[in-house]
Amino acid sequence: MPRPLWIVLALAGAVTAGSARDAGADITLTGYLGLTTTPTVRSMQGFAGSLGVFIVAFEFEYARISGDVATATPSMTMGIFNGIVQTPFVIKRLRFYGTIGGAVCHETLGDAGNWSYGLNYGGGVRITLAGPLYARVDYRLFDLYGSAHTPKPQRLYAGLTLVF
Repeated sequence: MPRPLWIVLALAGAVTAGSARDAGADITLTGYLGLTTTPTVRSMQGFAGSLGVFIVAFEFEYARISGDVATATPSMTMGIFNGIVQTPFVIKRLRFYGTIGGAVCHETLGDAGNWSYGLNYGGGVRITLAGPLYARVDYRLFDLYGSAHTPKPQRLYAGLTLVF
């Protein structure tokens, strides 16, 4: 994750902590770090933005997974659009959700690159920290089609979310 994004998230959280929030639509911004284990363990980073009302939300994500030249595993850049269904209430600071959506991916290994597309599905939990600041833990499975070198990547990430 680029350092400036974490600084912006921290400052926005500090400025808005404790402020009143509408009971209407939620707008969230999330910055995250994580791992993928397919086909080798590699790091990933990304950000997401969503708009939700009550139990339904729509989210766009951008993620970048590092490559591993030693094992000939390409790096991957992903654009993802998801629908989210979440619990209508918080249970002991936890709000669980499930997600399904589409993904467009570009894999790069050396000078070669290829595009693929597919589905992703998974779920996670948003954990209340303070005011509008939340922690988020998410697990996703992908089914990629086209010329994907890694057709079924999986990923686990954790991040910080601001809710407006």
